[in-house]
Amino acid sequence: MAKRPARQKWLLAGLVLVMVAGVGAVTWGLLRTSGSEASPVPVAADQKGESPAPGRSPEKASADQGQAITITGTGDVIMGTLPGSLPANGGKDFFKRVELTGDLIMGNLETPFAEDTGYKKCGPGGGCGQFWLPPSYAGHLKAAGFQLMNVANNHTLDQGPSGLASTRKALDAQGIKATGGIGEITVMEAKGVKVAVLGFAPYPQHNSLLDIPKAAQLVAKAKQQAQLVVVQMQIGAEGPQYTHVKPGTEMFLGENRGDPVAFARAMVDAGADLIIGHGPHVLRGMEFYKGRLIAYSMGNFAGYKVLASSGPNGVGGIVSATLRPDGSWVSGKLVPTVMVDGGYPAADPKKQAIKMVRDLSQADLKASAPKIAEDGSLSPQ
Repeated sequence: MAKRPARQKWLLAGLVLVMVAGVGAVTWGLLRTSGSEASPVPVAADQKGESPAPGRSPEKASADQGQAITITGTGDVIMGTLPGSLPANGGKDFFKRVELTGDLIMGNLETPFAEDTGYKKCGPGGGCGQFWLPPSYAGHLKAAGFQLMNVANNHTLDQGPSGLASTRKALDAQGIKATGGIGEITVMEAKGVKVAVLGFAPYPQHNSLLDIPKAAQLVAKAKQQAQLVVVQMQIGAEGPQYTHVKPGTEMFLGENRGDPVAFARAMVDAGADLIIGHGPHVLRGMEFYKGRLIAYSMGNFAGYKVLASSGPNGVGGIVSATLRPDGSWVSGKLVPTVMVDGGYPAADPKKQAIKMVRDLSQADLKASAPKIAEDGSLSPQ
């Protein structure tokens, strides 16, 4: 057979390459048009071969990379009460002594915004604590920077169901979200990251924390709707004698107030990335459980003329957690606060909360207690 000239050999090789490239392009085109403009299918395990944490889908485990956001939470918020315990100047300067910062700021609202509906919460002897404020007071929360309020607690129904409806309406008018209703998952967005927030309390009119399996199902459902899940929990007995977190159910005034440790850890197992507690009206310890921060009680943030402000009751804190979209920890801080002048929130120059929470965490939660620096910085052990 006669030998092909060198030029013909190169032309033939080039033709073969063009044909291969064309087939590859057609194949890629078929793959791209066989569905939506989808990214490559993520694998179920991370690069170390480990499965994602419970409650976190494989898709989210590989896709949750991006800008971290800071979530900030306070304890109980009560700006006074009608008929005769309202702050000066209509409450307009109520939060001037503190500063709230973060990409998503939330608190526990312990009072309805409503007119007097005639609802009687207390018996003939009174003494159970019935609060309410004018709907206009929701504007003070907005001015302070709050973007979401938990309403799952024992005071948002102090003016009955219509009072709670009025509260939600007042918050909505200010662009503030509410959470805590039965089955309610409140999804917000910060810096492009979706955050689902759920409120739980030991009462049937809210998401109940007494039914842990059902609560875990709701948290798992929330994890399918957002990258991050935050749980607000109104849990535990009240008062200075209840600063310690102990295993088991806590009872108070004949009520089952839940099992804080069992509930909080089960919510993390179900997919929660941050848990903020309140209800005891005093600070409690914190822990890192499976890399997620649990703050068992942030104490009283504000309680004008209705909450005791001396001793442990008057000391509170603001917790901030900076998280990546996959829930992993970046940084955090405990900002000490104190109630002054009858219950206004203020920055605490003595920084009492730092030592209190550090000591309580180490005593009650030991190895899982966070490191708390002198400036309030939080980090895992």
